[in-house]
Amino acid sequence: MEAMKLLVNGEWRQTNIKRQVFNPYQNKAIGEVCQATSRDIDDAIRSAEAAFHLTKNLSPYERGLALDSVSRALAERKEEFAALITAETGKPISFSRSETERAVFTLATSAEEARRIEGHVLPLDVVPQSGNRTAIIRRFPIGVIGAITPFNYPLNLVAHKLGPAIAAGNTVVLKPSSNAPQTSLKLAELFTKTGLPPGTVNVVPCMGSEIEQLITDKRVKLISFTGSPVVGWGIKARAARKKVVLELGGNAGVIVCADANIDHALKSVVQGAFGNAGQSCISVQRVYVHESIAEVFTAQLVKLAKSIAVGDPGNPRTVVGPMIDEQAARKIESWIKEATEGGARVLCGGGRTGAVLEPTVLSDVAPEMKVSCQEVFAPVLTVDRFSDFREALERVNTSAYGLQAGIFTNNATDMFYAYHELEVGGVIINDASSFRVDHMPYGGVKESGVGREGVRYAIEEMTEMKLLALNFP
Repeated sequence: MEAMKLLVNGEWRQTNIKRQVFNPYQNKAIGEVCQATSRDIDDAIRSAEAAFHLTKNLSPYERGLALDSVSRALAERKEEFAALITAETGKPISFSRSETERAVFTLATSAEEARRIEGHVLPLDVVPQSGNRTAIIRRFPIGVIGAITPFNYPLNLVAHKLGPAIAAGNTVVLKPSSNAPQTSLKLAELFTKTGLPPGTVNVVPCMGSEIEQLITDKRVKLISFTGSPVVGWGIKARAARKKVVLELGGNAGVIVCADANIDHALKSVVQGAFGNAGQSCISVQRVYVHESIAEVFTAQLVKLAKSIAVGDPGNPRTVVGPMIDEQAARKIESWIKEATEGGARVLCGGGRTGAVLEPTVLSDVAPEMKVSCQEVFAPVLTVDRFSDFREALERVNTSAYGLQAGIFTNNATDMFYAYHELEVGGVIINDASSFRVDHMPYGGVKESGVGREGVRYAIEEMTEMKLLALNFP
């Protein structure tokens, strides 16, 4: 098979270093990708810096036109991209199709936002010594964006980096996931056909050790990283004075109150915990159910978990396919064993076949157990009961993470109290923590990161305010 080439300065470049890409369900190679060397990365940064002198002067109309064309081209090839996502990551095909639809929306929204990056006028004659003065404040692109993306959403999370960056007038050097680089390269191909200057988008698949260059190079003005907290905070420590946006992990909590619509809550929790094998930063990991409905809710939860279609990601009915590799599945299998040895009970699941881990529900889980206090990133859910709503909020807040939390209730007072008290980036009412629409601000606090994505909000991160003070004596 011919290795996919990397993209530098608008040209597809072949290198001597190759890396195979494996399908995690079949555990067989499905492709090969050229790996960037230090020189390739330097060339990519240089070309992005040169292209920025052109992209920063493109009109909002031109930026929007380019992004619209990519969104339309992706929409025309949805099934091709969905199949590639499933092949690379083992994501069930129905979820891959959904991701492709989301990426189309993300890019279309980026086109819209390119046309409405607004400024404002600020009166300065508010003190006697500044009479006859006023100011104009606008946002300007900052330059080369270094983007690093994970395997779990190899298309839409790349769109969340490229779309806002180009909408703002920046250029990008992208390091895609080593497990799923082909989807990113296919998307980049669409950008090369837009008429944007060569070097606007560069894609450099490489080993993690090579990416240090992107992090520390002074020509790169912002690092946008989505991935694990350990890697993310390490990047921030080494990125010196440049801006950094981190979208990191979570172990999201969901509270189900006594007045909740139980059927709706059950479906939302099951989908949010087990969809895509739980490989999402905002997947449901911890559920706290009011004691008055806990027995009924838990019984139904286990019943639904047992009914989930597991296995072949090519089957449209499958909800839980493989994890990204067998090593990841083995790690969580050991966490489950460790929890049961400490007194936790497996209500269903717990078994593993290769990289496929069964949908697992645990009870009697102590807060200090890994399946509770760390990010499982797997189809594993813990369930517990509570008597007092404030106590439940405190238990959600005990986490080192703070990405999103879900609350099922019809009590408006409790909704707004949770909104005020929960230490998270997003409080989701009557949906699971996994709810996301791609134009909303998305990001977390504590160990879950810094900064926000969500097109408009990412554009704010990728631009700087500049003031023009005018004196009319």
